[in-house]
Amino acid sequence: MDEVSLNTEPAGDDDVEDFEVVGDCAMTEYVGQTGILQNPLPPAVGMEFETYEDVYYFYNCYAKEQGFGVRVSNTWYRKSKEKYRGKLSCSSAGFKKKSEANRPRPETRTGCPAMIKFRLMENKRWRIIEAELEHNHLISPASGKFYKSHKHIGPGTKRTLQLDGADEVQKIRLFRTVIIDAEGNGNVDVSGEFGNNVDNCNKLKLKAGDAQSVHNFFCRLQLMDPNFFNVVDLNEKGCLRNLFWTDARSRVAYRYFGDVVSIDTTCLADKYDVPLVSFIGMNHHGQPVSLGCGLLAGETIESYTWLFRAWLTCMLGRPPQSIITDYCKILQVAVADVFPRAYHCFSLWHIMQEVPNKLHGLFEYEAIEVALNKTVYHSLRPEEFETSWEDMIQRHGIREHEWIQTLYEDRRRWAPVYLKETFLAGLFPVHQNDAFTPFFKGYLEKNTPLKEFLEKYDQALQANYQLEALADMESRNSSHLLKPRCYFEFQLGTLYTNEISRKFEREIDGMYSCFSTRHMNAEGPIVTYIVKEEFEDGNGRDSRVFDVLYNPSEKEVLCVCGMFNFRGYLCRHILSVLKQNGMPEIPSHYILSRWRKDIKRSYVLDHSCSGIDIDNPVHRYDHLYKRIMQAVEEGRQSEDRYKVTMQALDEILKKLHLVEDDQV
Repeated sequence: MDEVSLNTEPAGDDDVEDFEVVGDCAMTEYVGQTGILQNPLPPAVGMEFETYEDVYYFYNCYAKEQGFGVRVSNTWYRKSKEKYRGKLSCSSAGFKKKSEANRPRPETRTGCPAMIKFRLMENKRWRIIEAELEHNHLISPASGKFYKSHKHIGPGTKRTLQLDGADEVQKIRLFRTVIIDAEGNGNVDVSGEFGNNVDNCNKLKLKAGDAQSVHNFFCRLQLMDPNFFNVVDLNEKGCLRNLFWTDARSRVAYRYFGDVVSIDTTCLADKYDVPLVSFIGMNHHGQPVSLGCGLLAGETIESYTWLFRAWLTCMLGRPPQSIITDYCKILQVAVADVFPRAYHCFSLWHIMQEVPNKLHGLFEYEAIEVALNKTVYHSLRPEEFETSWEDMIQRHGIREHEWIQTLYEDRRRWAPVYLKETFLAGLFPVHQNDAFTPFFKGYLEKNTPLKEFLEKYDQALQANYQLEALADMESRNSSHLLKPRCYFEFQLGTLYTNEISRKFEREIDGMYSCFSTRHMNAEGPIVTYIVKEEFEDGNGRDSRVFDVLYNPSEKEVLCVCGMFNFRGYLCRHILSVLKQNGMPEIPSHYILSRWRKDIKRSYVLDHSCSGIDIDNPVHRYDHLYKRIMQAVEEGRQSEDRYKVTMQALDEILKKLHLVEDDQV
């Protein structure tokens, strides 16, 4: 870390990364003839200034106009002594330390929350990233109260910021964003003389009728599913900013398949008309399963953090073991904040899809692509990856390429050679020919209107449910294995669903192309096997060597290829070693319940109190609402049931009133 704070307030709650401004920028010199900002606008998120001093001057002018003082709460510096972040507060913020003097001064601070936070952006301008305008005490410009900040030496400058005189004109360059409308025309949202800044990531970009469509969509799903869960995030003006929703089936599916979750942000990153974020798992047939969806106003840390926390609350605070996302630094910060204990991987498939965009203009691009593919997909050990990577950047002179540098720095989150100890359940493509299919493919394209997608949403889920039901029926009623060639194949063919059995069958095929030679290991009971696999490639037959570690006493086995954690079933190299050692069957700890077809999976949400945190008002509300909706569903079925339900509810209310009376 090269960033430090030289002030007393903690920086932990101020971890805000860069925002991206959409559109071009126009610049205005915002200063009156007297050197005072005339009727200064209230500070707003997204306002930009040329210097740190300009931010201070602007906020100080606003403070004088409103009738309060300003103090510097915190300034963050890099090791180079360059400022990169700041916080200005009302002079009544915080509280003074207790004094032991005989006649201590009276307390003048009130813990006022009014403040602004700002930081240095990549464009070398200072942007307000957070603003709180409300005070917890009375303020009045007519009070005539004197504040030090109104006649104060500006921080970091020896210029006097004399707000009441015209001896020196302090020019403030306030940048405002040009908003691009739906037709592609540049329009400035003007409010007052110089316009008001608009944060493009502060509200959903909705077309006419979209808000009503969202409302109708939520109402429809709530009627269909009493356990439907949704959260709405509104901005300070009451406009929709972020949405999250999921149904009862998805919440139950998470209990079965929530060990590994992929968060698909393609629609948001690629600027789809529907800024969809999907939470995806992998079911027992190797099919994608929806675990929740959201719509976000923009790719900001705040939006992603809000969405992830909403999703985690819905899942009763149980995070997944592993999370896979697109390669994005903003996502990395948000995931680390909300899921600190989950292993965060970057999608290799998405990274490799970016190679043409990032490297196409380079000399010998085709050769670089071949070298990169070889390094990524064919390295079995970290030292092989490091050697191959170094050879690639040295041979092609791309050591200083920014994207290549960043990839290498993050290699432990996306390169398969570093992820072999992380269970990924088939959600992380590790071979060059592996494909990635979006969950809503066929239902959502780049220009699909939001209204149309919401109308098709239920169709997409129902199609997915039907595929799972058909696969369940096929697996229960028949086995695709007619004549198993070995007991391993028969064993998993009996236990696993047909689709997973078919995938495992390929490893059985490969087992007969492997040859093992025993090599004694000096370290305890572990034996190392060198397994030679022969295979066909485009140039004829070839072979490759794999190390397999085997502990006969513990029945533990590990292959350098890492397939068990990548796919969830044993590889051909391990099967070859087990077969050579006369192992009659696959050890039970390598048979995963997530693939089994003999487990009855009910997608009815369990309304028991297990997992409910009764100290959490959100959980209490959620649980009570579900139980009441159960009573409603039962009570509406007949007149007699209606009467019984109403009588029971009256009794409950009477008892609750008695509890309230006791507490009073």
